[in-house]
Amino acid sequence: MLPFRISKAGARRLPALGAAAFLVLGLFAPQSQAASGGAPAAAGANARGTAASAPRSIPVPKSPDALSNGSRFRISSQDSPEESASAPAPTLPADKAGKADKRSSAAAGDECGDLSGVINSAGSALVRQLTALPRITCTYPLFDLTGENARKAFREAQMVTVADALRDASATYSGSNSASVGQLVMFLRAGYYVQENNADVVGDYGTALDGAARGALDAFFAAPRSKDVTDANGEILNEVVTLIDSAHAAGRYAGVVKWMLGSYDGTWPAQMNLAMQHVERVVENGFKAEDDGRGWRAALKADPTVLDTWAGFVTRNGAQLNRLDVVSNVGRYLGYALDVPELKDRVRPLLKDLINRYPNVGPTAPITMNLGWYTRQYDRNNCAAYAICDLGGRVLPAILPIQHACTPGLKIRAQDMSPGQLGGTCTSLVNQDAYFHRVIGDRGAIPGDVNTNLEVVVFDDYTQYALYAWAIYDIDVDNGGMYEEGDPAAAGNQARFIAHEAHWLRPDFQIWNLNHEYTHYLDGRYDMYGDFEAGMTTPTIWWVEGIAENISFGYRGERNAEAIAEAGRRTYKLSDLFDTVYDQDENPEVNSNRVYRWGFLAVRYMLQKHPADIGTVLDKYRAGDWNGARTFLKQTIGTGYDADFATWLTTTCATDDCGPLPEAPTTPLCTAVDPRQFDRNCRRDNLAATVGNYSYHFLYLPAGVKELTITSSGGTGNADLYYGGGSWATTGSHQAKSTGAGNGETLTIENPPSGWVYFSLAAARDFSGVSVSTRTK
Repeated sequence: MLPFRISKAGARRLPALGAAAFLVLGLFAPQSQAASGGAPAAAGANARGTAASAPRSIPVPKSPDALSNGSRFRISSQDSPEESASAPAPTLPADKAGKADKRSSAAAGDECGDLSGVINSAGSALVRQLTALPRITCTYPLFDLTGENARKAFREAQMVTVADALRDASATYSGSNSASVGQLVMFLRAGYYVQENNADVVGDYGTALDGAARGALDAFFAAPRSKDVTDANGEILNEVVTLIDSAHAAGRYAGVVKWMLGSYDGTWPAQMNLAMQHVERVVENGFKAEDDGRGWRAALKADPTVLDTWAGFVTRNGAQLNRLDVVSNVGRYLGYALDVPELKDRVRPLLKDLINRYPNVGPTAPITMNLGWYTRQYDRNNCAAYAICDLGGRVLPAILPIQHACTPGLKIRAQDMSPGQLGGTCTSLVNQDAYFHRVIGDRGAIPGDVNTNLEVVVFDDYTQYALYAWAIYDIDVDNGGMYEEGDPAAAGNQARFIAHEAHWLRPDFQIWNLNHEYTHYLDGRYDMYGDFEAGMTTPTIWWVEGIAENISFGYRGERNAEAIAEAGRRTYKLSDLFDTVYDQDENPEVNSNRVYRWGFLAVRYMLQKHPADIGTVLDKYRAGDWNGARTFLKQTIGTGYDADFATWLTTTCATDDCGPLPEAPTTPLCTAVDPRQFDRNCRRDNLAATVGNYSYHFLYLPAGVKELTITSSGGTGNADLYYGGGSWATTGSHQAKSTGAGNGETLTIENPPSGWVYFSLAAARDFSGVSVSTRTK
């Protein structure tokens, strides 16, 4: 399932529930920094990126598919879910993977033998055990060590011993693994990896290991054969480059990176190409290290010609740019240099050249659009320096060529949708509108809300969304989509849901989060006064996300298995859920669980067991009485429902999937014989008129009525609503009107006169099948 601003002040912006998967085509999608600690920013995000205030952008989790397979939402083979974690364990060849999954000590092949000798040895015996392993892959099971075995194998003294051995062996390095140098390197890599994840067991690493590791790396890179452009050397070099990152030593080896950037070309063999790929991790984490703890920024300031070499690496290998290439994947991180103030002037012209040298669509888009995104992130108000102020407008026609109107107030702009997919999406949204009102009731739109138009933007997949949505719509893209409400009181405001197809579900067609996000549009129009910032005055997230989850699952007829599983854990009290905000916990998994699964449970319980209380809360939300709603939830209700909520979680949720989503009582049909006459609280259906004509109506109000609400909805065409007080209402004679596109109109009349009052539906276009209801207080 982030930030930032559009031209409309006070915009409601809700990122969707998160991209389901970063498949391989997602290697180069621009990654944005989460504004307030929600979903983890994808691995390309900068830990110190500029963040907007939480109300403008709401962190949300990745899809269930992505959460179940962490490797699929990395943006490259080297990215880890943690921003600065040690490099992940290597993956075994396919023919060995089954043994590795069983955690066998012989996982890399029976010829590797038992690793207990490595685990239980020390000093020179440890080195002999390692170098006796027949091949590098025999070390792979070391990455799985835990507990006492991890402590024995990887305590600091052991690591220092092996680092010293690598230093000594490097003096005569032959450019291959003939002396088992690779096994020493992999032991160190495994140690850093295991210690990162089990520091409480392994113990801390300190200056002794820092010195030994750097001594080993110094000696290796001093060996003349370490620069051999061969597969034999590449087999070792690719792991040593990764060890630079593991040892947090990027700055010390900036010269090595510069050599690789300057020397690389398309003729490098596979293992050397892999070493170049691993440079990505070194530079990315080097930039992101807090307080420049890896020395990378300082190294670039000391030798800024690295930047020129980096840019040359891209242009010299421009013919290789093809979406999946190492040049794009490493080259894009040149944009991070904009986050170093001393380097800005030097890197700006380099980025301008690269962004405009290659097309912004097609195979070269990953490098141009990523570098463009970095200028937005770190040099936001200086687009002219890169000649890209119009970048979004330039790519829009090519990327989103399809425009389709479902109704006058509901449009789709898409990258690649068939007529059938467009029609099915329109039908889904129109029918969901009716379902929403069956559950919530029909109080009409909030007075003054003119958000009668919604545009649904659909990119073909997550990669296309991530590459282009930031430029076209000025949003962040480390999420599954973004709902922009805009200012609901501004005439001509364009509400917009920016989404992408759930490509991982193909051949089935689905727009990811469509129903959840459309509920946000409906909720903002009918339940929540003003813009999103207004609704964040007090905690309202339990309702905002809880109702979106309930409507989405209920309308689609799907079981919310994750929420039902959470119910059995009884993690939260209902009174605590009324306090939910988006960034309540440092752990994004905990945040998303509370916001979405427990929001679903809280709202489902309240709708089932206490619908009158929901009505009270929504009346206050509709009026913008946030403090009044908060007082009612926290004081009037307080902890009074906690015990029953706990019982409901373990009974109704366990036995009946949390029970059905109840529907609100419908407004009764009017009973007067005259089809024009309304009662104080009733509805008439199937109203119709031809263009230029009216459907006239009236009702009698006794003295003391404080508020009259008239609502129209449904049907086809365009009917506008007019109120005339004590006289017939027409377009030329009226006291109030609601004239949006379509038939969803609402008028709320404060302190209406007693006696007969009149209103009408005026046909701006032929309309039919329209329902009108009246409600008084």
